[in-house]
Formats: sequence, C-alpha cells, structure tokens
Amino acid sequence: MSRTPLPGIGTRYDLTTREQRRLSVVAHRDGGRTLSAYRSDDPDACALSLRLSSGEAAALVDALLPTHQSPNLLHTTDLGLLAERIEIAATSHWNGRVLGDTRLRTETGTSVVAVLRRADAIPSPTPDFRLAGGDTLIVIGTREGVESAAAILGRE
Repeated sequence: MSRTPLPGIGTRYDLTTREQRRLSVVAHRDGGRTLSAYRSDDPDACALSLRLSSGEAAALVDALLPTHQSPNLLHTTDLGLLAERIEIAATSHWNGRVLGDTRLRTETGTSVVAVLRRADAIPSPTPDFRLAGGDTLIVIGTREGVESAAAILGRE
C-alpha cells in the first residue's frame, strides 16, 4: 500500500490486490472517505467511486474486520474495561456545549480520554472543553458505562 498526501484535501491510500486490481481510498480532512475501484482491463479507468461519511467508513471497516479488531472497540482488558469511539452528530444536543454538562463521569462512570476533531487529537479534555458536531470522543469504562455514555451523547 502506498500513501500520498493531498494538500488541502487529505491523504490518498492506494492498494493493489493479489489479483492485480487497484483500489484507492482518499481520507478527507473532514473525516469522510472516497473509495475507488479501477477497471482490470484499464487500471487508470475508475469503475466505481463511492463517497462515504466517517460513520459509513467506520461501519465498512467493522464489516471487513473481525469484531475483536473493530475500530470502535479499541481495547478490552480482563478487568472488563473498554475504550470506544463515540461521534457527536451535528444535530446533537451537546453540539456547542461543554463536556462537563454531559455529566458522563457522574452518570456513567466513564472517562473521556481524548477528542478527535478533524485531523487533530485533543488528549485529556477538561470539563470546560466545548464539543462540536463531528467530534469523536474516546470514552473508557465498563461496557454498560460506555453504552450509557453513547446513549447520553446520542441525544438530539
């Protein structure tokens, strides 16, 4: 696989399969993805191009990888803790509000250890951190706590 920076756009990843088929993914700065497959008889001719939202791309990755390697489920320990990515929708009740207003730690026992915003990662956000639609929160806790946090953060 090769990687090519696309200034102002994102990064392009190109892959040639065992059957000599070319695939490419453009990872856009806004979190979206464009998946393209090229014709076998003309590797420069695009046979299929799909624009995917970040959520659709994550769902596709979940379908391609076994559950234990899900990008949404980052790590599970013998202690029963896991880390999960939870996206804040543009229509979310929390869009524009501060993290402390969610009361996640108090209500669910989970901790937000980082926020992914476009191409940036904000580690250890404080309670006064202002959330925005499109943010992805990395939340750690028990399975029940993470599920409750996802329900709270999914509020519109």
